Amino acid sequence: MKYKSQKVAYWFFGLCMLLFALQIIYGFIMGFARIGMDGLHDFIPFNTARAVHTNLLVVWLLTGFMGAAYYIIPEEAQRELISVKWAYVQLISLAVVGVLAIVGYHFNIWEGRKFLEIPRELDFLVVVNVLLFLGLILGTLFKAERRTTTALVLSMGLLFAALLYLPGMIWFDSQVTDSFFRWWVVHLWVEGVWELIMGGILSYLLIKLTGVDREVIEKWLYVIVGLTFLSGLLGTGHHYYYIGVNKIWLIVGGIFSALEPLAFLAMALFAVYMYRKGEKSHPNKIALFWTIGASIVSFIGAGLLGFAHTLPQTNIYTHGTLVTAMHGHYAFWGAYAMIVLAIISYALPNITGRKLYDSTRGHMAFWLSNIGMLGMTVAFGVAGVAQVYMERKMKMDFMDVQNEISIHFVVLLLCATLFTTGITLYILEFIKYGKPTDEALVKE
Repeated sequence: MKYKSQKVAYWFFGLCMLLFALQIIYGFIMGFARIGMDGLHDFIPFNTARAVHTNLLVVWLLTGFMGAAYYIIPEEAQRELISVKWAYVQLISLAVVGVLAIVGYHFNIWEGRKFLEIPRELDFLVVVNVLLFLGLILGTLFKAERRTTTALVLSMGLLFAALLYLPGMIWFDSQVTDSFFRWWVVHLWVEGVWELIMGGILSYLLIKLTGVDREVIEKWLYVIVGLTFLSGLLGTGHHYYYIGVNKIWLIVGGIFSALEPLAFLAMALFAVYMYRKGEKSHPNKIALFWTIGASIVSFIGAGLLGFAHTLPQTNIYTHGTLVTAMHGHYAFWGAYAMIVLAIISYALPNITGRKLYDSTRGHMAFWLSNIGMLGMTVAFGVAGVAQVYMERKMKMDFMDVQNEISIHFVVLLLCATLFTTGITLYILEFIKYGKPTDEALVKE
């Protein structure tokens, strides 16, 4: 069944695409700065570009998750959202918070806390916005006659994401204490509750695209949730190795970081097995590509590349180097960006009524963006290993090392251009579908 309130998701997806494009622009600003072409330094210094780039990533992904929830929950609950008007209010307020934060960064109005640079005043607006969002989603589920595991896991992930934002709002004078609790937000989001959100969206898409029985798919979802909580919670310890906390975290962080890839391996096996088991041949192959691709790439980026440098014996050398950027880019791309692009690819034909499923441009968008991101990851990895050797082993000066590895950023920029070409084609596909229509969104 389709519901008219699902068209709210389209506007969240539209904001999502805009913020994604802005994030890429700021990525290029940093990339050119790394090879000495820093003409914008007086207006957008590197530290500002970096803060905007990473925070736009968080905001556009959250916007995509919210859009996914507004599309999935009515269908899973088999009823309209309790208030479409307030959903649009929430969208507008989210956009306002994003604009104010970016403007603030350019005028040095921010907190100097990595990944949580948003000014304190805006924190409260974020909380109000997320509470409104949760009220709409949970209220819809509360009034529903049907509550599926997929909807509950997705909602649980969104709820915990909201709750885990709160530790980042507490101010500590101690750098160690502040860093300790800051990772409750940063790590437990991306390696904890966001995995639940990914699992919920993945489950929904596999049910729709493969035709495998819901009961079978949702049983797998319980396994993924269990692995995520087991490994993700105590895996936070790999951020505590060298910040001044008790050394017990070297053991705890090492052991549970080694277990973290299991959750992503389970997702990859889950998706591939369900695809092969499915008897349904869904015409939307692009959405299927993004869905299966997300599960496989997330295992490589978040699972294997994360494991490669989070054990204490390795991390003592790789900590704070471009090796982290290698892992971060491929992990975020596979685990979260691709699943958002998957749900958008699936939803657009349904909310616009235009069944323009497969096109050359759509396939090119998938392959160019993935090849480009893989190239960027390799460039970061090679630069990171060189940086580790020269800085940590040869004891070379930091800036001398940056000059030595700048050639790798030329390669990175070329790969980023390929990636951007793919994303540009994806955005053109998004525009091609046009706006949602009430005629397309009626109960079948």
